[in-house]
Amino acid sequence: MLAVASAVVAVGTATGMLSALGEERGGAAGGPAVGQDRPVVTYARTPAPPAPAPSASATPSVRPAPSPRLTTASPTPTVAKRRTPQLYRHPDSQVADWVRAHPDDPRAAVIGNRIADRPAAVWFADFAPAAIASRVRAVTSAASAQGRVPVLVPYAIPDRDCGGASRGGAPDLAAYDGWIDAFARGLGSGEVIVILEPDSVAQADCLSAADRAARFASLARAGRVLKAADPGARIYYDAGHSGWHPPGRQAALLRQAGATAAAGIFSNVANFRTTEDEIAYDRQVLDALGGPASLGAVIDTSRNGNGAPANGAWCDPAGRRIGRAPTLGTGQARIDAYLWVKLPGESDGCKGAAGSFTPSYAYDLASSS
Repeated sequence: MLAVASAVVAVGTATGMLSALGEERGGAAGGPAVGQDRPVVTYARTPAPPAPAPSASATPSVRPAPSPRLTTASPTPTVAKRRTPQLYRHPDSQVADWVRAHPDDPRAAVIGNRIADRPAAVWFADFAPAAIASRVRAVTSAASAQGRVPVLVPYAIPDRDCGGASRGGAPDLAAYDGWIDAFARGLGSGEVIVILEPDSVAQADCLSAADRAARFASLARAGRVLKAADPGARIYYDAGHSGWHPPGRQAALLRQAGATAAAGIFSNVANFRTTEDEIAYDRQVLDALGGPASLGAVIDTSRNGNGAPANGAWCDPAGRRIGRAPTLGTGQARIDAYLWVKLPGESDGCKGAAGSFTPSYAYDLASSS
């Protein structure tokens, strides 16, 4: 069941991720301690002011054919067709910057159309309590102005990555609770998706029983605080992926972390497991988890178009490709969304510096069949 991990390494500026820092904070990519792939995290600049909201297109209506026998009948009311909400694309990212800076590069059109133009998650990976509310608000207000749904990733849990390559986060759980309080103040009142702390549940075996219980209590609190601040927030908890813990064990961990009171679970962040495998796995986890029937799952499809490498390679493995486009309309029961949580083209540390945008890697992912 082991699949070697990619490390989360924080470096410099840019992606669809957001932080207080513009300086390097990370180290080299490293191998796994547990057997999961984790996202390579880089930090983005403070986002530009919200773009003007696009003009809404007319909502189609359905007109019934007149009855041949009831020529004087009153007209049937127009039936509005419900539209699936659209995800928000953060304008500042390494890939978007590269495309703008290299209009004559023969790879630019493919990378721009297939990666840069897709909505992706915005990460908040540094511990900066004084700035976090305003930075979250900058993203949520920009998304609201466009009538779109942002995907936010709080990533500051203490003992992050079990002391591995992306170690860091808040100094302790009390400080983390305060950071979450500030994060919540930036949510606004619209619909948002929150991918709460990748690896925080599936990777918790590195903690002592007491520390694990304390972390899970803090995660449960985080879910309550975020939802109370914005009833439109959809909070998802870490379910690892289909090649990691068995569904029953993962569900037991999620239950302790308060996932039954959230919107559901997320899986496959920065991994390569096929969408079909993740759908089956997530449904098994949800069944074992119990809780309301409304609980669903979201899947990171950013790099899983060809599935996981047979040899277990984790660091920018060859032959991978982008997966299904991000959407809130999956057509699958209990699968709420396909998301790009890790932006394709950001290296795991082999094709380029960890967390950096690597054009050759992005092009391979976008053009591979």
